[in-house]
Amino acid sequence: MTDLVKLRRKLRDAGLDAAVILSGVNRRYVTGFPSTAGMAVVTENSLEFYTDARYFEAAEKAIPGARVRCVKSSGDYEKFACQALVGCAAVGMEETTLSYAAYTRYDKAFEGRVRPLGELIMNLRAEKTPEELERIVNAQRIAEKALEETLPLIRPGITEREIAAELTGRMLKMGAEKTSFDPIVISGSGTSVPHGATSDNAVKKGDFLLMDFGARYMGYCSDMTRTVCIGEPTDEMRHVYNIVLSAQLAGIEKAAAGVPGKDIHNAAHQVISDAGYGEFFTHNFSHGLGLEIHEAPRMSLQSEEGIPAGAVISAEPGIYLPGKFGVRIEDILHITPNGCDNLTLFPKELIIL
Repeated sequence: MTDLVKLRRKLRDAGLDAAVILSGVNRRYVTGFPSTAGMAVVTENSLEFYTDARYFEAAEKAIPGARVRCVKSSGDYEKFACQALVGCAAVGMEETTLSYAAYTRYDKAFEGRVRPLGELIMNLRAEKTPEELERIVNAQRIAEKALEETLPLIRPGITEREIAAELTGRMLKMGAEKTSFDPIVISGSGTSVPHGATSDNAVKKGDFLLMDFGARYMGYCSDMTRTVCIGEPTDEMRHVYNIVLSAQLAGIEKAAAGVPGKDIHNAAHQVISDAGYGEFFTHNFSHGLGLEIHEAPRMSLQSEEGIPAGAVISAEPGIYLPGKFGVRIEDILHITPNGCDNLTLFPKELIIL
């Protein structure tokens, strides 16, 4: 999926002559090809991909311009890579995914030329190409359609697990590879736990029902949360819901390329704090997403680094009142130089079933 010209330029800027990529998600990013086994080697003039017989034929067809080689034993990975790396003085590898044993083995095979890739590929992945953005949007539309079809089925007595199954089944029928993550479907007082576990609890009249889920389409994730009410909410429930919605809109208004993640979070947190609920907003406003449901840009509350143009991030404030209820509303945003585009079309006004 990546622009190899851009990747090679980043390698040069980092003083690296090549990259050896072992992690499945980064292999897919660089080659566009999913597999559970393989190695990608990027040099100034070549892209090579090594895999076993299970994937060899498919990889040959799926990775244009690459030299694809079939691995017959584990030692072939190192042998083929060494052949490709002739003349390369510094070879970047993903230090966060290598065990010490693997590091020492590859460092020996590459004659001490191994260097850390650091966040190079992760930062590159943060800036989505038009093709990547299209896949994320398609994933989001699948999720939204699944929710639209599931809502009429929700009534007192249906269980959280049954709702999660309905969402999952519909997303798969509509073309999702799988879910972005196991859906979080929680109700009643369970909604006060931000990432509570879906259970066999039946939803009851007067409950809030929180659904956090997403679809994966051609490798790329969507993510959304909607909190709905089964029957009429109390005045307090309406009040809290509207505060969360106002906070989300404030964070979205702040989001733009170059703005640090903490500033976006603080814009939303200020709304919740001013309403007297600051201590009950207990997580970050946002995270990056793409091939993984959580990826760069990292949206730490301490981060001073501006968000890059092209990033896709979530917008998900919440208020969680222990033992009572919780509310979260989540959309996904595409960051632009002048602000952001909200990729989520599903309504956010409180839905009463």
